[in-house]
Amino acid sequence: MDDDLRVGAWLVQPSLNLITQNGTRRHLEPRVMEVLLYLANHAGETVSKEQLIKAVWKETFVSDDVLVRSISELRRVFEDDAHESIFIQTIPKRGYRLVAPVELLTPGTNRPEDASRPSDILKEPWFSIFGLKIGAVLGALTMVLLVALFSAPTLWRRFVAWGKIPQIQSVVVLPFSSLSSDPAQGYLADGVTDALITDLAQINTMKVASRTTSMHYRAADKSLSQIARELNVDGIVEGTVQRSGDRVRITAQLIYGPADQHLWAQSFERDVKDILDLQSTVASEIAHEIQVRTTPPDRKNTSQVNQNAVDAYLQARLHIDRASRFQFDKGRQLRKDELQTAFTYLDKAIEQDASYRPAYLAYFEAIDDADPTSPFEYLPKAKAGLTKALQLGQEDMEGHLAMAKLLMRYEYDWSGAEREYKKAVEVNPSSGYAHFSYSEYLANVGRTNEADHELTTARSLSPAHDYFNDHFAVLQRTDRTLEQQRQVLEESTPNNSFVLMIMAKNYGIAGRFQESVEMWERCLTLYGRPDFANILRQGETRGGPRFALEEWMRAVEEYSKQQDDLHVNMVAFTYSSLGNHDRAFAWLNKAVEERDWCIPFLKRDNVWNPLRSDPRFKVLLHRVGLPL
Repeated sequence: MDDDLRVGAWLVQPSLNLITQNGTRRHLEPRVMEVLLYLANHAGETVSKEQLIKAVWKETFVSDDVLVRSISELRRVFEDDAHESIFIQTIPKRGYRLVAPVELLTPGTNRPEDASRPSDILKEPWFSIFGLKIGAVLGALTMVLLVALFSAPTLWRRFVAWGKIPQIQSVVVLPFSSLSSDPAQGYLADGVTDALITDLAQINTMKVASRTTSMHYRAADKSLSQIARELNVDGIVEGTVQRSGDRVRITAQLIYGPADQHLWAQSFERDVKDILDLQSTVASEIAHEIQVRTTPPDRKNTSQVNQNAVDAYLQARLHIDRASRFQFDKGRQLRKDELQTAFTYLDKAIEQDASYRPAYLAYFEAIDDADPTSPFEYLPKAKAGLTKALQLGQEDMEGHLAMAKLLMRYEYDWSGAEREYKKAVEVNPSSGYAHFSYSEYLANVGRTNEADHELTTARSLSPAHDYFNDHFAVLQRTDRTLEQQRQVLEESTPNNSFVLMIMAKNYGIAGRFQESVEMWERCLTLYGRPDFANILRQGETRGGPRFALEEWMRAVEEYSKQQDDLHVNMVAFTYSSLGNHDRAFAWLNKAVEERDWCIPFLKRDNVWNPLRSDPRFKVLLHRVGLPL
């Protein structure tokens, strides 16, 4: 079933992995959409779990838990009550049944919420994307897309009168969705997002939300008008990417965010082998066309984009994304190889265009995303890159925030970090995120009154935005019980290994070792450590949850004698929760040496409360430059 349909009052657009109702828009993961479509195709029938798993996951072995979470996600987005369901009923011991009315929408059906969507997808098998060709594909496709988005008045007139087109002076490019479960397609979608952000940022008269900001909204359950309010932007670009054989299709939409008004939507399809030829023709037109169509006549001020630099940059981003996927598992060498490859491509980008700021910024973004166990070989180039990026554009909030983070975490230069945070706020005083980031710094150094003031400012600037949900959820939320935190995790990020680690930590320091063991088992399995997860499982069976944690620590100590690829924070967290001060301090000192992310939070995180009365804790604070 590839056509659009209605399920109850919701418009379901499979080609966009999107459901909408009365201006509310919610994206679904591809597999979740497939579950919905299978149920819709058998509306009113009871469908067994086995049927669903076989139809959606085909040859892949998955447990029932994966399906249960998909059903839970559908109930969440449809706001359905599992006990009094009006959408998906659970039939005990049999399966699930879609009880909401289903209406298949034929082409041409009047549906005001529907944007133009691509024709039926090509049926050839999917293939992964490798090599330099991906950079050429992304560069050319995104340039074509940009021309269409901002330089084609005939298309715009199809949707609104020419004199009534809203003025687009600021824009956010939301992460494009991949319509394939193939991980390579995810890289392609992220690459398209990056390319659009990069090319739009070359228009000096347009404010473009950064990649960091954009990625906060991946799969966000928020309406576009809410996102526009939070970011204070006029335009929102979103879309999908799909590849079949040697054909690549991008579907994009431009929306006037404040009114959730669709201005334009279109699909673009290109053959990979023709991309290089297409590049040469589009590259000469793109800067001029964007400039002419989006800036007033007396403000034509567009920087030229060196497409070779863009291609190399996109290749670098591909390898940065791959490196980040090896963050905590046993792929340390693979992560290192990907980072080195990424740095090589960033070097090439700068060779092609020495003024190309995104490449300079990406050196730090690489180590920030991938979080290598030993960052020191990358830091000199990362700091030099940020310094150069700030020289090229002093009015750069994201650059100052990145420099502040580098100085705080990797150099323990607290005064230097504060200087950069203040500059970020000065450059963009209306940015709630800048004020929130500064508030986090102030809280880290113990200046709680000032931190509260900056947090209040951030919330007043973006009252609809919950910054804690897209920032490091490192600390226990004082406004949420552990049960409430657990509920948010299970509903929103049940397979986020980092959030599972934080929940394990929070349960542990509360003395709730059984829940802590459960979280650690799930976390370690996702991190690629099934050996440690099994030790916890067996230890709990033999001697209970506390014994399981102690057994895990004994295994960690033995493992660390031969290997050094462990991220030390989880070990320090667990020893502190167990009350083993000596081993907790031993691993905390390793964390200081490795510049682990947990160190800036020493004064705030309650996981260290059992250690605070120990004289060694003051020594540790002094060692990293934090006030006592």
